[in-house]
Amino acid sequence: MACLLETPIRMSVLSEVTASSRHYVDRLFDPDPQKVLQGVIDMKNAVIGNNKQKANLIVLGAVPRLLYLLQQETSSTELKTECAVVLGSLAMGTENNVKSLLDCHIIPALLQGLLSPDLKFIEACLRCLRTIFTSPVTPEELLYTGPDHQTILFNHGAVQNIAHLLTSLSYKVRMQALKCFSVLAFENPQVSMTLVNVLVDGELLPQIFVKMLQRDKPIEMQLTSAKCLTYMCRAGAIRTDDNCIVLKTLPCLVRMCSKERLLEERVEGAETLAYLIEPDVELQRIASITDHLIAMLADYFKYPSSVSAITDIKRLDHDLKHAHELRQAAFKLYASLGANDEDIRKKIIDTENMMDRIVTGLSESSVKVRLAAVRCLHSLSRSVQQLRTSFQDHAVWKPLMKVLQNAPDEILVVASSMLCNLLLEFSPSKEPILESGAVELLCGLTQSENPALRVNGIWALMNMAFQAEQKIKADILRSLSTEQLFRLLSDSDLNVLMKTLGLLRNLLSTRPHIDKIMSTHGKQIMQAVTLILEGEHNIEVKEQTLCILANIADGTTAKELIMTNDDILQKIKYYMGHSHVKLQLAAMFCISNLIWNEEEGSQERQDKLRDMGIVDILHKLSQSPDSNLCDKAKTALQQYLA
Repeated sequence: MACLLETPIRMSVLSEVTASSRHYVDRLFDPDPQKVLQGVIDMKNAVIGNNKQKANLIVLGAVPRLLYLLQQETSSTELKTECAVVLGSLAMGTENNVKSLLDCHIIPALLQGLLSPDLKFIEACLRCLRTIFTSPVTPEELLYTGPDHQTILFNHGAVQNIAHLLTSLSYKVRMQALKCFSVLAFENPQVSMTLVNVLVDGELLPQIFVKMLQRDKPIEMQLTSAKCLTYMCRAGAIRTDDNCIVLKTLPCLVRMCSKERLLEERVEGAETLAYLIEPDVELQRIASITDHLIAMLADYFKYPSSVSAITDIKRLDHDLKHAHELRQAAFKLYASLGANDEDIRKKIIDTENMMDRIVTGLSESSVKVRLAAVRCLHSLSRSVQQLRTSFQDHAVWKPLMKVLQNAPDEILVVASSMLCNLLLEFSPSKEPILESGAVELLCGLTQSENPALRVNGIWALMNMAFQAEQKIKADILRSLSTEQLFRLLSDSDLNVLMKTLGLLRNLLSTRPHIDKIMSTHGKQIMQAVTLILEGEHNIEVKEQTLCILANIADGTTAKELIMTNDDILQKIKYYMGHSHVKLQLAAMFCISNLIWNEEEGSQERQDKLRDMGIVDILHKLSQSPDSNLCDKAKTALQQYLA
C-alpha cells in the first residue's frame, strides 16, 4: 500500500512550489503600474540561476503576460526593459523553456522592440534574442541565414556600419564586429571583394585582421580574424599565395591545433584550416610541414590523454562529451591535406594507427564523425599505391560496405564515390567487394532520386565491368535490368548518361562478350543508340555512343546488327562528314571494324558500304589536315585494296 502514496506526495510538493510562484504572476495583473514594475523586478531576482522557478513561472502563464506588457504603448520604458530581462533569463533555462517562449511568438515582439529609441530596452531585447538564437531548438530560418540574407545586410550598409566598431575601446564590441564580418564573408564573393578595399582609420581591413591574429591577441580574436581571412580567400578576394594567407593565417590556424589549446579552439582551428587548404595543393604542402601538423593531429584521437591534466571537473566532463568533435575535425583536416599530394597521403597513413582509427570512425554513433571518416578515406583512396597496400592490409572495403547498407544520403554519396576507386581494375579489393553483393547494392543506387547517388552507382558498375569476365557482366545486366539501363540512358542528368554509356562500352568489349550480350539485348541496345544519335546531345555523348557502335562492329556476329540496319549506317556516314573531328574519328572506327578484310563476310560488307558512298568519303578524309583522321582514312582505304 505504501507505493500508492508516492504519487499524491509528489503532487502536493509540486502544488506547494507552484503556489509559492503564483504570487509573482498575480502581481503582473495589478492595476497599479508601479506595483506591476516591482513585481517584474522581484520576479527577475527570483529566477536568476533557478531553473525550477523558471519552469514554474512558464507553467503558470507568465510569458504571455510579460510579452503583453513589453508590447503595450502605455507601459513605461523601464517596465518594458525589465520584462525583456526576465524573458532573457527564462530563455537561459532549459531547451523546453526556449520552446515555450517560441510558442508564444516571442521573436516578433523582441524584433519590434528594436525600433524603440531607448538604448537600454534595445540592449535587453538583443540579449534575449541572442540567448534564444544560440539555442539548438530555435529554427534558423526565423532570422537571417544564407547568401540572400548576407546580400540584404550588405545592401543595407552592414559593412560600413560595422567596420568602425573594429577600433572600439571595448574588446566585446571588437569581437562582435569581427564575428559579423566572418559570417558576412562566408562563401560570398560580393561581400568579400568589398571587404578587401574597406578602409578603417586609413588602414585596409585585411591588414587589421592580420594584426588581430598576432600571438599577443586573445585566442578568440586570433581565431575569428583567421576565419575572416580564410573566407575572403576562399571567396576569391585574396590570393592563396598572398603573404597574409601563407605567412599569417595558415600558421595561426596550425597553432590552434596544438594540444595546449582548449577543445573547441582545436576543433575550430582544424576545421577552418581544412576549409582554407581544401582546393589548393600548395597550401596543403605548406600546412603538412608546418609545426609537425600531421603528427599533431594524431593527438586529437587520444583526448583527454591524462585526466589529471584537466583539473576542472566541469571542463573534463564537457570535453569527454565533445571529444568526438575533435575526431571529426581531425578527419576533415586529414582529408584536405591528402586531397592531391601522394607524399602527404603516405605521411598520413604512416601516422600511428591511422588506418585503424579511420576504420573505427566509420562505425561511430555520430553521423558527423562517420561522414568525416568516409571523406578522409575517400581522399586517401585517390592513391594507386595506397589502394594496393594499406587499403588491402586493413580490408577497408568491409566496413565501407557496411556503411553503404544503411546511411544518410550525405554519407552514401561519399562512400559510394570511394567504392568507385576501390573497384578500379588494379585494386586488390575489387574481387572481395564483388563477392560481398556489391552488384545489387550499386544497381539499387542507380534508382535513387539523388543524382549524385545515381552517378556513383553507375560509375562503380562501369569500373566493375572494365575488363571483367563474362559472368560479372551478366550479373550486372541481370541485376540492373534492361529497363533500368534504358531509363538511365534517358536520364536528365548528363553525368548519369555519360557514365551509363561508359558502362555499356565496358560491357561490350572482347568479341565473345560483345556477341553474347548483343544476341540477348541487341534490339534494345541498337534502339537506344539510335535515339541518342538522333537526340539533342553534346559532342561527348555522341562520341561515346559512336564508340559503342564501334565496339559492336568489332563483334563476329554482332556486326550484322549494324549491317542490316540502314538507318544506323546512314548515321555513321553522316558523322564521318561531321564538322567535329572527334565524331569523325569515332565514326571511322565503326567503318574500319566493319570492313576489316581478314574477317568472314568482309567483301560483302565492303561492297555495301562502297555503294553507300563510304569510299568517296574515305578519299576525301585521307586529305584531311588532321593527321590522325588522315591516317585512319588511309588505313581504311587499304582494306579495299588488299
